[in-house]
Amino acid sequence: MIISRKDKLLYIKIIHTVIWLFFNVVIFYLLYTAIVNKIDKWTWICIGLVLMEGLVLMAFKMFCPLTVIARKYSDSTANNFDIFLPNWLAKYNKLIYTTIFSIAVIIVVYRLVVD
Repeated sequence: MIISRKDKLLYIKIIHTVIWLFFNVVIFYLLYTAIVNKIDKWTWICIGLVLMEGLVLMAFKMFCPLTVIARKYSDSTANNFDIFLPNWLAKYNKLIYTTIFSIAVIIVVYRLVVD
């Protein structure tokens, strides 16, 4: 059975979206624990996961590896060609989530220093 380019791109979009959802949970859990001052081992795991994701992005010149793979199956110039997100969110995704992550880490550091 041969899988078409369109189907390959669809599978990549599904996987990419699931990973994006996972990192939303990670980042918002981190923010939640920082705000309510419930810093636990999961807070640190979240920070580690996001930092590892950042290293992966840096290794791929600020592109997700799935985006690099998806380029083989699409000529689209849309920001959301490889993920099920609105185009504006796909375009500003790194900026939005880096800002939320940074705020959460600042709050965690503040909690550790002050409390």
